[in-house]
Amino acid sequence: MSLALSVENLSKLYTLQHAGKFRPKTLAEALPMAVKGFARRLVHGPEASEHTEDFWALRNVSFELQRGERLGVIGRNGAGKSTMLKLLSRITEPTEGRIRINGRVASLLEVGTGFNPELTGRENIFLNAAILGMSRREIVQRFDAIVDFAGVDRFVDTPVKRYSSGMYMRLAFSVAAHIDPEILIVDEVLAVGDAAFQKKCLEKMSEFGREERTILFVSHSMPAIEKLCNRVLYLNGGQVVADSTDVPALIREYMGGGSGQEVSAQWISSEGSPVHQAFTPRALRLVTSGGNVVDGMIDYRQEVWCEIEGDIDEMDDALTMGIAVFSDDGQCLFWSYQSDLAEDQWPRFHKGRNLMRVRLPLDILNGGQYRLELIGGLHFRQWICEPSVNAPAIFFNLSDRVSESPYWNGKRATSIAPKLHWTIS
Repeated sequence: MSLALSVENLSKLYTLQHAGKFRPKTLAEALPMAVKGFARRLVHGPEASEHTEDFWALRNVSFELQRGERLGVIGRNGAGKSTMLKLLSRITEPTEGRIRINGRVASLLEVGTGFNPELTGRENIFLNAAILGMSRREIVQRFDAIVDFAGVDRFVDTPVKRYSSGMYMRLAFSVAAHIDPEILIVDEVLAVGDAAFQKKCLEKMSEFGREERTILFVSHSMPAIEKLCNRVLYLNGGQVVADSTDVPALIREYMGGGSGQEVSAQWISSEGSPVHQAFTPRALRLVTSGGNVVDGMIDYRQEVWCEIEGDIDEMDDALTMGIAVFSDDGQCLFWSYQSDLAEDQWPRFHKGRNLMRVRLPLDILNGGQYRLELIGGLHFRQWICEPSVNAPAIFFNLSDRVSESPYWNGKRATSIAPKLHWTIS
C-alpha cells in the first residue's frame, strides 16, 4: 500500500477572551468588540473588561494513513475531532505541524457545506461538484446517479433553502460520494439522516473501502465505527490517547469497558453537565430495593432500581427523560422513557426537584459490564442529554448467569440472554 496521508505534530491554537484587557489589531476586530463591550458593561457594570487565554484545540497529533485504510476517529465532545478534520480538509490552517495528502479529497463536515441556499438543488450539484474538482462533463454523466442516491428528484429544481436538514445532508453526501474521491473525510453529519439513509451511506463507504480508497470517519456511533473501520484513533483533550487496529478492544476502552474505566454506579452533576430550564440533571445512580447505592458486582437476580434526580425551572409538555443501556462494545441494547406507556399512565413532572425511579430488567441481560446513560429532551425538538454525546453515564458489572438447563452451563455469546417459557402443541 502507498501513503495516502501523513500528519506530523499537527497543532491548532485558538485565543479565548475573558475578563481583562485585549487590544484589537484591525477594524474588523474592533467593531464587534465594541458592541460586545457595550453589552458586557450593561450586564456587569462599568468595570467589566477582557483578557485573552491560549487554548490548544489540537496538540502534537501525528499519524500516517495508507491507501485503502478506513480510520475511525473517536472521542468526547471537545476532543479535537472536528478541528482535525477541518485542518485536513484545508478549511483552516494549522498553527504548527505539517500535512501531506496524496490524492483527491472529498469532505463532508457540516450539513450544506459548499451549498448556496438561494440556488436550486440542480445548480448546487454543479457548483459543489465543480468545487470538489469535477469537470462539467463528469457532472453531467453522474447527475442522475447523484440525484437518485440523494432521493431528491422531486425537489431538484427547488432552492435548497427550502430543504430540510436531512435533504441537505443527503444531497451533500451524494455529491461527495460520486466524485470518486481517493480520500473521503466524513464528520458526524450522518446522524441528521434517517436510519435507512445512514445504512445506505455506510454501505457506500464500505464499497469505497473495498475499492482501496481511504476514509476518515468521525462518529459517536460505535457500531458504525466497528462495522466500517479497520483502525481507530482515540482523541482526548486535543491529543492522541490511542491508535489501534484492534477496533473492538479500543472501543471497549473508550466506552468504559476496559481497565481504564472504574465501575461507578453513581453520577453527581459537575462542571460541564447538561443544563436546561426544562430539565437539569443532578444525579444518576443504581440503588437496591432498600435504597442503598449499588456497590460492586450485581447479581442478575437482584432487584436494582435506577434513580434520576433533576431540576425543572420551566414546565414543558414535550419533556421526555429516560435511560439507555449499552454493552461493553458500544451496542445500544435498549432505551426506555417515562412516556413509553399510554399517556394516562405517565408519571407527571413538576417544578423543582424531581426524583424518577425505574426497575432495571437485569433478568434479560448476560453477565458483563454495561454502561447506563441518562437520555432525553424535548420531543422532536431538542436533545438535553443526547446518547453517547453529552449524556451522563454510570457503569455496572453484572454477574454471569447460571443456567438451570443441563444443555447451557456456559455463558452465551450475546448481551441479551432472556429466559423464555416455551410450549409445544
